[in-house]
Amino acid sequence: METKELLRTLSEAVGVAGLEGGAVECAKRLAEPYVRKLTTDPSGNLIAEVWPAQQGQPHILLDAHIDEIGMIVTSVEENGFLHVSNCGGVDRKVLLAQEVVIHGKEELVGVISSKPPHLASADDAKKTPEMDEILIDTGLSTERVKQLISPGDRVTVQGYFRELLGDRVSGKALDDRAGVAALIKAAELLQGEPCSCGLTLLLSTQEETGTRGATTGGFAVQPDIALSVDVSFALTSDAPEHKCGKMGEGAMIGVSPTLDAGITNQLIEIAERCGIPHQLEVMGGETSTNADVISLAGSGVKTGLCSIPLRYMHTPIETIAVADVDAVARLLAEFVREAGKQNA
Repeated sequence: METKELLRTLSEAVGVAGLEGGAVECAKRLAEPYVRKLTTDPSGNLIAEVWPAQQGQPHILLDAHIDEIGMIVTSVEENGFLHVSNCGGVDRKVLLAQEVVIHGKEELVGVISSKPPHLASADDAKKTPEMDEILIDTGLSTERVKQLISPGDRVTVQGYFRELLGDRVSGKALDDRAGVAALIKAAELLQGEPCSCGLTLLLSTQEETGTRGATTGGFAVQPDIALSVDVSFALTSDAPEHKCGKMGEGAMIGVSPTLDAGITNQLIEIAERCGIPHQLEVMGGETSTNADVISLAGSGVKTGLCSIPLRYMHTPIETIAVADVDAVARLLAEFVREAGKQNA
């Protein structure tokens, strides 16, 4: 599958943090041709064994989180409106007047209510509503809503996958389905190659609610080396340049005191030698990705981080360049090849 179509399929799958089953089933179908064994663990993580770990050889883990931000229904009002809370870091500024899908007994379309500006006070116009002030209108009667929707049902903002100019695409959940796509593409690039090292893919759950899946998944796999793949901030005209990467300029290789310096330097050296577009992302302290917790699994794991530049994070119009996903996939594959050669 071409990378763009892979991204489309993953973006359109539903997998809000804590209820990722739809996205996991989608990823299973996409990864199955390139792996030996697929399992899920008690946290809902999808663990895909590409090559078994052999005695005396390193076991490499490639990780990306599969959950997406969304909302959870907290109550159904007598007037049929729904109260919700957030699952992950929902950007409340963009919620008002959005079309949403409620994943109840049936998938129902609703809209987030918005007070007309003519009726809004000066204070209303200045503030972003809190989550407990946000209401969803399904247009259904109270009785029908209560038949189809229950507290605990998940809600996603309706994001449509769109092809933009050049190789850019936009849609929901590209944080971090773009990382999932990079892992699957890396496994495809390595298909049929003999390698002495072990290789496992971890498509982890609940990153958006506290890196929970990576915490348990990293402990379960117990790798020697891990590379996490996530998205990071891509430069826009209103963002600080020193905190952003640039779309179309390749993989963002993480540099941080919490990452293994040897792994980081190896990623840079491979990218330079193989002509893989790349840029550095320097962080002081934790990376705020799964890499932070995987590095602490068991007695510790040498961990690196590659990120994909993404604009408009945590909105339904997240935007990336397809070439950056391909660059990350190539870098992962070359890293694994080199580890296999070094320990053959």
